[in-house]
Amino acid sequence: MGQLELTLGCWDYDRVQPLMDGRMRPEGINLRFLNMIVEETFFRMLRNREFDVSEMSMSSYVVSLTKPDRPLVAIPVFPSRFFRHSCIYVNADAGIESPKDLIGKRVGTPEFQMTAPVWIRGILDKHYGVPVDSVTYVTGGEEKPNREEKLKLDLPSNIRVERIGPEDTLAQMLAEGRIDAMHTARKPSTFDGVRVKRLFPDYVAVEQQYYRDTGIFPIMHVIAIRREVYEQNRWIAMNLFKAFREAQALCYEGLQETAALKGMLPWFNAHVEETLATMGPDFWPYGVPKNRATLDTFLGYHHAQGLSPRKLEVEEMFASETLEEFVI
Repeated sequence: MGQLELTLGCWDYDRVQPLMDGRMRPEGINLRFLNMIVEETFFRMLRNREFDVSEMSMSSYVVSLTKPDRPLVAIPVFPSRFFRHSCIYVNADAGIESPKDLIGKRVGTPEFQMTAPVWIRGILDKHYGVPVDSVTYVTGGEEKPNREEKLKLDLPSNIRVERIGPEDTLAQMLAEGRIDAMHTARKPSTFDGVRVKRLFPDYVAVEQQYYRDTGIFPIMHVIAIRREVYEQNRWIAMNLFKAFREAQALCYEGLQETAALKGMLPWFNAHVEETLATMGPDFWPYGVPKNRATLDTFLGYHHAQGLSPRKLEVEEMFASETLEEFVI
């Protein structure tokens, strides 16, 4: 029996490099790795289903689960995680010194359904007393005009979302004071620490305390399979899951190397030691059991923000074969 040919659209993270360079091969699968930035991967997969398997925005994936055709099915592999307190930017003249000062303001976000802003809005609501419906959200391209939501949304009337003009960008509007703040995944080009600042300048300490308080390392992306590909070959879900996990294990192993710097940061090893001390040896866990609380929190935020008509259960997110693992 030959190998099943599958395409994978994904960015070239260190935790997937062994799949990209062939050191790790999923059993029974010849995986063609297509290296692309996430915005391109998501757009092409959501609009045109161009890949058999792809990295996918967790929010977009959950939105897709509420559609009649449910075109994708995920495995509990999380190629991107990110603490997002650092990703709240404010105009220096907007009078925003604390999170509650955001109430009543105009806040830019490239897409309302983006995973990063879902986490930001949820954290601001739960931990800082900034209700999701207490601001006006302004959507559009961050650096280039005319970005649109990748999926059609049906938001409740209490959530106010406006589109920016066809020539506008959120980064420039923030610098000019035409919006007061921005929730985004990418640092805007107009960030200078003077006109455009972070809401939490000492964000590392804030994010470390958030982790100590909650145990949550926010998940941004999952790995999604086109449903028809999965239904025709149910075994690929677990084989892909195992391969991603084994690739990550090689990355974990490399982080422990101290004879030479595996990354270009001068104090790379110190960052590794600090992370291990704060979060433990498996600080980027895959699988459902170790991520249940994080996933459940996100699903709660997603529903509360009007992006899903009901709060989904964690088990609904993933191929059933990957919910449990065999024990020898």
